Amino acid sequence: MCDRDGTFYRNFSRRGFLKSTAAGAATVALPASLASMLMPQPAFAATTVKATHGSGFCNMGIFLAKERGLTKADGVDLEFVVTPSNTEITTMFGAGLVDISMIPYSNFMTLYDAGAPVKIVAGGGVQGCIIVAKEGIKSAADLKGKTFGTFQADTLEVLPYDYLKKAGLSFKDVQIKYLDTSPELAQAFIAGAIDAICHIEPYATQCVIGRKGATVLSDGTDLYGKGYSDCVLAVRTPLIEKNPAAVKAVIKALMVAQSQAESDKTAALKDTVGKYYKTSMEAAMDASTKQPIVVDQRNQTQFIIDRGLSMQELGYVKKSPDKGAFDWSLLEAVIAENKPLYDGLKLKSA
Repeated sequence: MCDRDGTFYRNFSRRGFLKSTAAGAATVALPASLASMLMPQPAFAATTVKATHGSGFCNMGIFLAKERGLTKADGVDLEFVVTPSNTEITTMFGAGLVDISMIPYSNFMTLYDAGAPVKIVAGGGVQGCIIVAKEGIKSAADLKGKTFGTFQADTLEVLPYDYLKKAGLSFKDVQIKYLDTSPELAQAFIAGAIDAICHIEPYATQCVIGRKGATVLSDGTDLYGKGYSDCVLAVRTPLIEKNPAAVKAVIKALMVAQSQAESDKTAALKDTVGKYYKTSMEAAMDASTKQPIVVDQRNQTQFIIDRGLSMQELGYVKKSPDKGAFDWSLLEAVIAENKPLYDGLKLKSA
């Protein structure tokens, strides 16, 4: 289903993916440099909380929390562990090498389904999953026989799957190409190596600007409605049990970050474009409106559960997640303890 073509694509099988991300695996193959950095002690033993993250605007909150030291007021140091590819984000979180992860809900599902002790405790960002196609492709029907780039077990795979399904098509009607990183996926499309992609912001906007005649086929709202979840904050249960105050500190920091980004978007972009987002300020400003931070995603619980059917049909999970995959109690505690902050947020469930 996925062949290697030039430098962009690599061999892929869902069986291999599930093996690499299986929860609680006895051993996980990691580069020696990463293993030596991560293994000395459990991250929850101190006030340092180790985290992985993605590269889209759904991660803006955690980026601002890190850059502005927003967890430090509550005695927590947020430490990022940089991963070589999207797959390693899921692998390391599932293996317990980091405490928390800003992760697509779909990747979370693979871990939860495999039995990992993980919970969704807050939101990251909403919307921003966008299908972009080259000149001449105007509909789902036009995608038949074309190459389509995305990430495995990602929300960026779920959206095109659902989009094609709604049009009476399937992944058998296109040539799926699975890639590793956000810049790689954008580069492949802009260079003309792929006919269509599903990408996050700011890379989707970058692709529209970077390839003449490119058009947006779907931004997800046509299928899911406004405010659909993309990334969530997931935490390993041992940290919740041993140090709930640290988890609350991170959730509070994300809420502060959302408030700051809503009140001064330019400042938020200046702190993140270049270091985290490899795009121009102009493109970032345009893209930022399409994938906002939303920490309180309690109203997305059923939406995430419902996407489990697509994940089943794609072969990544055996069953949809249940409500046991969520623990909103710490978010609710942070809301109760910081009412003025919460009440001032523009985007939230309540």
